[in-house]
Amino acid sequence: MTAGERTARALEGPAAPLGFWNIAAADPERSAVIDPDGTATTFGALLERSRRLADTLRSLGIGPGDHVAVMLPNRGSFFEVLLGAFESGVIAVPVNSHLAAGEVAHVLADSDAKAFIAHEAFAGVARLAARDLPGAYRFAVGGIDGFRPYPELLAGNAAVPRPRVAGTTMMYTSGTTGKPKGVQRQRVAGDPDEVYGRVAEITCRGFGVPVGAHRHLVCGPLYHAGPFVGAFNSLHVGATIVLMDKWTPEQCLALIEEHRIESTYMVPTMFYRLLSLPDAVRAAADVSSVKSVFHTGAPCPVTVKQRMLDWWGPVVYETYGGTESSGTIATPKRWLEKPGTVGKPIHGVAVRILDASGRELPPGEVGEIWMESAAGPSEYYKDPVKTAQMRRGRMVTLGDVGYLDEDGYLFLRDRRIDLIISGGANIYPAEVEAALLEDPLIADVAVIGIPDEEWGEQVKAIVELKPGVSPDPSAASGIIGRCRMRIAHYKCPRTVDFVEHLPRLPNGKVEKRRLREPYWAARDSAI
Repeated sequence: MTAGERTARALEGPAAPLGFWNIAAADPERSAVIDPDGTATTFGALLERSRRLADTLRSLGIGPGDHVAVMLPNRGSFFEVLLGAFESGVIAVPVNSHLAAGEVAHVLADSDAKAFIAHEAFAGVARLAARDLPGAYRFAVGGIDGFRPYPELLAGNAAVPRPRVAGTTMMYTSGTTGKPKGVQRQRVAGDPDEVYGRVAEITCRGFGVPVGAHRHLVCGPLYHAGPFVGAFNSLHVGATIVLMDKWTPEQCLALIEEHRIESTYMVPTMFYRLLSLPDAVRAAADVSSVKSVFHTGAPCPVTVKQRMLDWWGPVVYETYGGTESSGTIATPKRWLEKPGTVGKPIHGVAVRILDASGRELPPGEVGEIWMESAAGPSEYYKDPVKTAQMRRGRMVTLGDVGYLDEDGYLFLRDRRIDLIISGGANIYPAEVEAALLEDPLIADVAVIGIPDEEWGEQVKAIVELKPGVSPDPSAASGIIGRCRMRIAHYKCPRTVDFVEHLPRLPNGKVEKRRLREPYWAARDSAI
């Protein structure tokens, strides 16, 4: 056995250090993060900067249990902030950088954020959103008027935090009422290395991600749960994290070849765009280093998944779950045996199928999917009513329905009734409808998702106009443009149809099933 083989085996075996802080102590010169411009940060440098940041937060009175909001692009600074939080008991709140200023302001207020760290690329939104936060607690990477420069945040001491306690994150997900809700999972007591190292090892092994030194490619924004979980779990088992700024299929393939990428997280839209490349481009791409591509965020058509497996080999893993709860894993082998499955429950999770009365259903019968985690149920921050709606004892539901087969594999049968998933992003029609109803031309509106070959779904608005307004293309384009001034662009309708009257149920609610039927009738999807 060569020295290199012995090193590889040691890194992959049980003796290899787990947890970022242990790895940084054992191998401080190893590259931890490579920014989109190629700048590399070592484990040792990242450790020092994260501890200086945590010390500055403590000097501001921010400690265990407090919330810090973060609106940063895919850069090493994101890891500095989050690792500082993870070692000092702080709860980090990643903020979607595509939100409008009012939406960001809601997150800051709702999360009780004591500090806000933003990047100058989002200066306009950040400045408006943080008006009610004292200037001493606003920090900017780059220049933002009214924000303190980021180097001041790194001016603290690099000593081990006291107390040294595991922090966590609180991700925000849109609610059916239109306001984003913070999903707060139970904090795990214990040494940060043990807490994060153990979870990372279990998760990575389940998804076929190498445990030890390798390179992980981040394809999506780190404020999303999927890219975030993939990046930080990989970091905690010793990976070097290669960051993309804006994903393109060509750049993705180039980085995989350049860095010999072994693991990554994607959404099905990325599969579609990769498969849409010219045959010659795909044939020339070297993806032989890849050992694990795990995906979630939207249903993946069986044909698309099969084509990825045919091209990349048996390295595509699938997971079902959400910000509120983890659920299942489908390994490539099991998926090939049972095409269409989203897998079996992950370690420490139980999946049950219940009918409307709460009775557990036998294999093969369709009902609502409920999940119970050994880590305990999550909750919506400061919203006990919404929390109660998604929980039944220790179980949590995402509102989806499906069934378990005789072997315990989960199959999704239906989607949440109204949720639109476009490119892996959740879009709630009620939020979009609320924004559209502010439009001076609209009397009433219903928002639905319709099939989109590339994005999975796209947003369509079905509009009743006010009397005297002509239903022409200029009206449609004006409605879309004004909507984009109120909420994030990706939530806004791509197309607008006009009707004289929206179909309604006897109770007065819009019958969205009838609106969706013409678009989904020929597709294998819920309506």
